[in-house]
Amino acid sequence: MGERPHSAAAPASAARPDLKSVLTRAVGCHQAGLLSEAERHYREVLDIDPQQFDALHLLGLIHYQRGACAEALRDIDRALAIKRDIAAAHNSRAAVLNGLERFAEAVASCERAIALKPDYGEAFSNRALALLGLKRLDEALASCEVAIGLRPDLAEAFNNRGNALKDLKRFEEALASYERAIALKPNYAEAFNNCGNALIGLKRYDEALESCRRALALQEDLAEAFYNRGIALHELKRYGEALASYDRAIALRPEYAAALANRGTVQLDLRRPEEARVSYARALDLDPWHEYLRGMHLHAKMLVCDWNDFERERGRLTTAIAGGAATSLPFHLLPCSSDPALQLVCARRFADKYSAAPAPLWRGERYSHPRIRLAYLSSDFGDHAVSLLTAGLFERHDRARFETTAVSFGSDVQSPMRARLKGAFDRFIDARTLDDAEVAQLMRELEIDIAIDLNGFTDGSRPEVLACRPAPVQVNYLGYAGTMGHPAWDYIIADRHVIPKDLRCHYSEQVVHLPGSFMVTDDRRNMSERTPSRADAGLPESCFVFCCFNNSYKITPDVFDVWMRLLENVGDSVLWLAAANARAVANLRREAEARGVAADRLVFAGKIAANEDHLARIRLADVVLDTLCYNGHTTTADALWAGVPVLTCSGESFASRVAGSLLAAVGLPELMTDSLADYETLALRLAREPECLAALRERLVRDRRTCALFDTVRFTHHIEAAFTVMWERSERGEAPEGFAVAAAGDAP
Repeated sequence: MGERPHSAAAPASAARPDLKSVLTRAVGCHQAGLLSEAERHYREVLDIDPQQFDALHLLGLIHYQRGACAEALRDIDRALAIKRDIAAAHNSRAAVLNGLERFAEAVASCERAIALKPDYGEAFSNRALALLGLKRLDEALASCEVAIGLRPDLAEAFNNRGNALKDLKRFEEALASYERAIALKPNYAEAFNNCGNALIGLKRYDEALESCRRALALQEDLAEAFYNRGIALHELKRYGEALASYDRAIALRPEYAAALANRGTVQLDLRRPEEARVSYARALDLDPWHEYLRGMHLHAKMLVCDWNDFERERGRLTTAIAGGAATSLPFHLLPCSSDPALQLVCARRFADKYSAAPAPLWRGERYSHPRIRLAYLSSDFGDHAVSLLTAGLFERHDRARFETTAVSFGSDVQSPMRARLKGAFDRFIDARTLDDAEVAQLMRELEIDIAIDLNGFTDGSRPEVLACRPAPVQVNYLGYAGTMGHPAWDYIIADRHVIPKDLRCHYSEQVVHLPGSFMVTDDRRNMSERTPSRADAGLPESCFVFCCFNNSYKITPDVFDVWMRLLENVGDSVLWLAAANARAVANLRREAEARGVAADRLVFAGKIAANEDHLARIRLADVVLDTLCYNGHTTTADALWAGVPVLTCSGESFASRVAGSLLAAVGLPELMTDSLADYETLALRLAREPECLAALRERLVRDRRTCALFDTVRFTHHIEAAFTVMWERSERGEAPEGFAVAAAGDAP
C-alpha cells in the first residue's frame, strides 16, 4: 500500500466557535487513533455545517483507514466539490483510488496534487503505487526516487520503491529499500511483509518466514503476511503448514482470490485434487481474470475427470488465450488443445513474466573448449520419469568430447536412481538454495557451451535461469512437449513426426530433427521376469484387456466415448486404468454408467513401488489405448518396452504426436491413426483378430533390443551429433538454424 495521508490536518476555517472546538476535538481523537470518537465528532461538525471541508475530508480518511474505500471516496469527493485546490485532498483521493484498484484515476489525482504542490513527496509516492498497479514499473520507480529526494524520511516511499524493484525482479535492491523503510518506521508491518516477498524472490525462504513472523507480530490480522508465509512454506515443501497459512489469510479476507488460488495449488501437491478444484472455483468466482486461474481450475477438474461443462470451459479458455489473455499456464493447455499455434500464443504470453531479464550474461564470447561443455537443467534428477528415460544417455556420453554437468533444482532425496545420476555426470550441482540469477551466474562462470532444459514448463521448472542467457546455446528438450515461446531457447529437439516441416512455424525455437524418435530411452531398465497373474492385478482371467495408464488429466470425453463404445462392442472386455485419485475413479465409473457401460468393467490399478514390477504388470494388457491431445510419453515407452502394442491418434501439437513418434521408431507405424474414427476401427479390429495382435506382440518382443527406440548408444550418437552442430555454429558466430541429423552410419 502507499503512504496514508496524514489524518491530522489543520482546519481551513471554522464558521462558529462551537464548530471549531468540536473539530479540534475530532482531530485530536483522530491523531490518537480513536477513530470511532473522531468519527462521532466529525459528524457533529457536519450536523452544524454540512459543507465543512475538513470534516468531510478527514471523515473520508477514517473510512479509508477502516478499508471502506467506497465510503471514503464519497466523502472526499464531497469535500473536493467544496474546495478544488487542496493538494492534500487530491492525494487522499489518490490513496483511496489505489485501494479500489482504479489506478489510472489515482495517477490523475496524484498529478493534480503535484500540480498544486510540486514538492509534495507523499503524492509522488502514491503516484508510484498507482503506476505499479498499471504495471508501468520504470515510471513507478522514477516517481519513488522523486518522492525520496523530496522526503528522505518517508518510509512509505522506500516501501513503494521496494515494490517497484521487486516487480522488476531486482530483489536485492528491493530488500535494501524495504529495510530502509523499516529503519525509518520500525513498526512498519507492511514493509516487513514485503521483505518476506523479496526474500521469496531470492529463494531465501527461511528468512522470508522470519520476516512474515515479524510482520504478524506487529499486525496479527495482516492477511498478506499469511499469504506470503504460505508461499515460503510451499516452496520449502511444508505443505500442511502452507495450507494452514493460506487458510488464515482467507479467514481474514474471504475474497482473497490469490490466496484461494495458491491454496488450490498446495492441495494439488497434497494429492487432494477435488479440494483444489473447489478452491480454484471459489477464486474464479471472485476474480475471473486472475492470472492463469481459468487454466488451473480446468486442470483440476480434468485431474478428477469432472467433465461438467467441459467443452464450454475449454472453449472459453482457448478463446481467451487466442485473444492474448494470461488465462492458462502453458502446461495446462496441452491436454485441452492440440493446436500448436495456440500453444505458441500461450507460451509467449507466459514468457512475458521473464522477458524483462537483465542483460544477457553471455555476450558473444568464444570459449573454444577442447571438450564441449554440456549442462542439463532439471528438477527431476531422481525417481522421476525424466530420469528413467535419460540415465542411460548421461552414462553413455563420450567423455573425450563432452564434459557434462547436472544442475538440479529438485529434491535431494537419496535413492538408487539419484546415486546413479550423480555418478553419471562430471559435475553434479545441487542448486535448490541458489536463486535464478546465482544459478545463471554459476553457469556463466563454468563457461557452459550448451544448456539443455529438461523441464520446460513442467513442475519445478525455473525458466528465469536460461532467460538470463548464461550459455551460448540453449536447448528445449524432452521434459516439456511444446515450445517455450521465448528467444532464450535457441533449439528444440524433435523428430520429423512430432514436428513435421509444415508445423515448424509454431515453435519459437529452431527445430532439430533427430533420426528415429526424439525421445531417449534407457536400455538398462530392468523388468521383472515374473508376470503377475490377472487375479493379482484385479483383472478377470479370461477377457480382453484394453489399457491406459496415462495421467487422468489427459483423458477427455471424446476419447472416453470411443473407449466405452469399444467395451460395448467387445463384450468380454475391460478397461484397465491407473487409479489416479479416488474422485477420478468415482467420476469415471459414473461416466461409464452414463454411457450404458457397467462401472465394474473399469478396473483401476494402484501404484507399484518398484518400476520393474510395474513394467512386468503391463504385460497383462492386450492393447494400450492412447489419449488424444496429450499422448502417453513415458507410459507409451513403458508399454512398448513390455511388449504391449499401443494404439494412438495423432493431432497437430508436439504433445499429441509423441506416441506416433515412438511407434515409428519401434517399427509399428501401422498403429498410428489420424482420426478418432480410424482409431476406434483399428482398436476394434485388434480386439477381434487375436492372430494379428499376437503377431504385433511377437514383433515387439523380438525387436525390443534392436529397434531404434531402445538403442540408447545409437541415440546418444545422434544427440551428440546435434550438439556438435549447434556448438560449431555458435563458435563460428552463426545464428541458430534448424537442421536434421543423419542416422548413424548414413552418408552425410
